[in-house]
Amino acid sequence: MRQFVVIGHDAPTDPDAVSLSDIPGAGRLDLLCRCVSAGVFLSHGIREAVRVHLVVGLRPTARGAERLAVAADEFTISFDADSLRHLHPDERNVAARIRDALDARDEAIGHMPADVSPGVELRRMGLEATLDRLLEGSGAAGAPADAGPTLVQLHEDGAPLVEAAPPSDPVFVLSDHNDFAPAERDLLADRAERRVRVGPKRLHADHTVSVVHNWLDTDGYASY
Repeated sequence: MRQFVVIGHDAPTDPDAVSLSDIPGAGRLDLLCRCVSAGVFLSHGIREAVRVHLVVGLRPTARGAERLAVAADEFTISFDADSLRHLHPDERNVAARIRDALDARDEAIGHMPADVSPGVELRRMGLEATLDRLLEGSGAAGAPADAGPTLVQLHEDGAPLVEAAPPSDPVFVLSDHNDFAPAERDLLADRAERRVRVGPKRLHADHTVSVVHNWLDTDGYASY
């Protein structure tokens, strides 16, 4: 299983704030939509054993800490490639599914998810709770009992990706167009086993997802 956790610092939690005619205006929701598409789709197909989790909800950021002293409701919208139905890779289609998920947020009680559509769920969880769930609940089929998922932070200051060995059950965490907030950096410094960068230049988050997929598809650029 490959999993990607994308933090959307500016994305709304109110479905009425999502306009399909101005997706970038909804806190750069267009970038999150492209991350979903890059994560689950192939050309003329859908990947297997991939999940993309979007963590949304206002929180302080490195360049806008004055906006909010305490985070509002945080949600995680999950897309499971193995169960998805009727999802298409264009931004409007993905944004509509995200809007549907936010519209169902009152049905997410505690940590029980709201079922939005096949393969799409919303949980009332922020980043820390989401990582707890993924790290405790994942595991590759047939793996040793003590083998668990590997949490990997994708960051421009990390070690070169090409020098790392691909993990068998990775959970990648990356940020949107904003830097990681201080609390997020502290959390990941404590929890992540690795911190890697995909190249010498800063890339869009969705392009980063594509590069990571290629790295895993080729067993660390060793097999084409």
